[in-house]
Amino acid sequence: MHHFWTACGHQLLTRNERGWMSPTPDYWRLWLQRPELALVPESCKAEKRLHQALLAAPLALVAPGDLKAVKDDDARQNYELFLRFRDNVEAAGALEAAYMGWMRSGDIQLPPLFIDLVVQAIVCNVLDGVEDAWTWRAAELLFRRQRITVEAGRVLSGDSDTLDALQATGGLGEMGRLLIEGGAPLKAVDVKVLHQDNAARYFVQREGLGRYAFLLDMTHEIRNELPHGLILSMVNARSGLKALSWVLARWVQHFLGVAVQIEAVQKVDDPSWRWHVGLDATATALLNDLYAGHELDATQQQQLISLFKLRFDNPQDMRADVQGKPVYLGLAMNAQGLLKLKPQNLLLNLPLAGSV
Repeated sequence: MHHFWTACGHQLLTRNERGWMSPTPDYWRLWLQRPELALVPESCKAEKRLHQALLAAPLALVAPGDLKAVKDDDARQNYELFLRFRDNVEAAGALEAAYMGWMRSGDIQLPPLFIDLVVQAIVCNVLDGVEDAWTWRAAELLFRRQRITVEAGRVLSGDSDTLDALQATGGLGEMGRLLIEGGAPLKAVDVKVLHQDNAARYFVQREGLGRYAFLLDMTHEIRNELPHGLILSMVNARSGLKALSWVLARWVQHFLGVAVQIEAVQKVDDPSWRWHVGLDATATALLNDLYAGHELDATQQQQLISLFKLRFDNPQDMRADVQGKPVYLGLAMNAQGLLKLKPQNLLLNLPLAGSV
């Protein structure tokens, strides 16, 4: 298993019989070292005692009085959230089981950061043994918000927090300039489109902003205009859409135990369209409009990044009334050009047979 993205703690988890990730005491110690829980010079004596006790015994019960004794309100709340998170995961037995429980309940009482770090650790488990940089970069979409830019017909996906941090330093202009000028340096970090020439660097850059400093080309196809008015359309073999399709299919199989195939498509022309799943909030609304027969306006069409067709390898894994029918997926950015993929949508909204 690749030992980057260590901040999520995947290297401190163990696999159970099902192949899901179970926590170890060191996994909880890593959480105690995060900025939200680490001691600071202003920490009171009660907080120091609590922190040291949990480092020594990460699964120890904490008395309400010990929490109440922590003077700083923010620190006390952070410990309460951590203990709730720890107890949820321990009761579930694995990160995957806890994640499914949170998503199915619809009542998630944990910060988005907690959920994203859990998904990141699970992604490391799902992609164990994979050596393809495009696959790992596409998998970032499952737990990192993206900023989408269309430049000269190319759809580029960049890590939103990383780009915002770079831009705040004055080291980055608009994303389109990155493609033309070849990157903007910041502490020896170049933000460039992931390409065959720099793919090896993706696995090397593990620290600081370099962890998420590669743009992913999510262009559907390459279109070349030939003489005599002919247009040659070629599949973009290194499109992030192909890599993302593979990641999502593996995500489904890891959680649900069913094999599916997913491919990016440019349009849905299916009179027997029966089922769809939006991979984000914007795409869900767009697909609902399309399914209802409403035409998308120009703004909505620009927001749509891609459609996908999902097919079950075994139709018996589907609900009887839709067996053999494809499931259409959508991916879209919001009005601000941001994309926050919701991987739980694929786990909760597929038309599964009751026995799956």
